[in-house]
Order: sequence, then C-alpha cells, then structure tokens
Amino acid sequence: MGRIFEVRKSTMFARWDRMAKAFTRIGKEIAIAVKNGGPDPDVNSALRRCMANAKGVNMPKDRVEAAIKRAMGKDMTNYEEVVYEGYAPHGVAVLVETATDNPTRTVANVRMHFRKGEGSLGNSGSVSFLFNRVGEFKIKNEGLNLDELELELIDYGLEEIGEDSEGNIVLRTAYDEFGNTSKALEDRGINIISAELTRIPTTTVELNEEQAKEVLELIDRLEQEEDVQKVYYNLK
Repeated sequence: MGRIFEVRKSTMFARWDRMAKAFTRIGKEIAIAVKNGGPDPDVNSALRRCMANAKGVNMPKDRVEAAIKRAMGKDMTNYEEVVYEGYAPHGVAVLVETATDNPTRTVANVRMHFRKGEGSLGNSGSVSFLFNRVGEFKIKNEGLNLDELELELIDYGLEEIGEDSEGNIVLRTAYDEFGNTSKALEDRGINIISAELTRIPTTTVELNEEQAKEVLELIDRLEQEEDVQKVYYNLK
C-alpha cells in the first residue's frame, strides 16, 4: 500500500509542477500582452488569447485578474521575449521561446542546458527556417460539422482542421491571419479551449529509442527552466 501511495503522490506532485509552470507561463504572457495592448480584453486580442489559454489549463479567474492588475502596476517586471536556436544531439533542431527580465542570465542558462545535453546553442536564424509559425486553436466539438466549419473559416485564414486524441477540434491558420480567425470564432460564439501561436517543423529527424531519449532529456531540462515559455523541436 505504501508503494502505491508513493507512486500516486509522485504523480500528484508532477501534475502540480506542470500546473504551476503553466500558470507562470500564462502570467508572463498576460504581462507582455497588457504592456503592449492595455488591460481591456475587448480591444486587446493578445490578452483575450491569454485568458482563453488560462481557462484551458484551469487557471482560477481571480489569478488571471490579479495578473492583469499586476501588469498595470508601476513595479511590474518588464519581460522581454527572446528566442534561442540550436541543436540537440543527433542533429535535432530546437527553438526555445523565453520571457525574461534578464536576457544575460537567460542565455547563460539556456547555453548551459544545451552544453550539458551534448547539444549546441546557435545563432539567430540557424534553425528557425526549419519551422513554420502558425496559429493553432482548440475548440470543443459541440455538435459542429467540420466540413461546414471549414467552409465558414477558410476566408478567415484557416489552413488545416482536424481532431485531437480527446475529440476536440484543432484549427491551424496562417500566422498573419491569427487575429482574423480568432475574431471569426468569437463572432460565432464558439467555445475556444486554447489559442496560441506555435511552430510546426517542416522536416523531422527520426532516431532510435536511445538517441531519442537523449534528445528528450535535453528538451525536458529546457522546459523546466524558469524563463522558458515553450520549446519546439523536429524529432519525429
């Protein structure tokens, strides 16, 4: 019984860690969105996106409101978005998006993780060409007809439509059409679970199990870094 309890406790703590990381990431995104577009989600589409994502990870409403208020304060941390590029072992391309108040600290930490993981941090543009930046929405499949929805949204930038493993509808749109698609969904009263700008690899690298494990260990360390928001890679 004790062993089962320990396993369950470990799983519970891991879930809490993931949730805390998600809340921190969204809090930084809210700070950047408010700084750039103000605290009113009705006129700040980036803030609306952050609030949708907060709802998607069950971030309490009062924490979202508190994050917006903090972002309006004089003492709010001034976060800067910085993207780092490099290679994991075995030629796997890696893009690291960060939100930091100290780029000198962040680049040192990111470089350390690459070095310890037998990878290498590259220059700007060294791997970004291997990824397409797109908008991605997840919406609840509440009796929606995918064919009809596709026809409705194709004029608003929709490029791909499908379903995930949980039965939610996944929409992908051109990067510069993200706002148009978002507004089209909102105007139709469609329940958005999450909305984000993401990066999709144009080519992938296939490795054996042992090699893939080495890559994923580096990815995991990068994802645990405090200043890191998202990590993208082209491992198949």
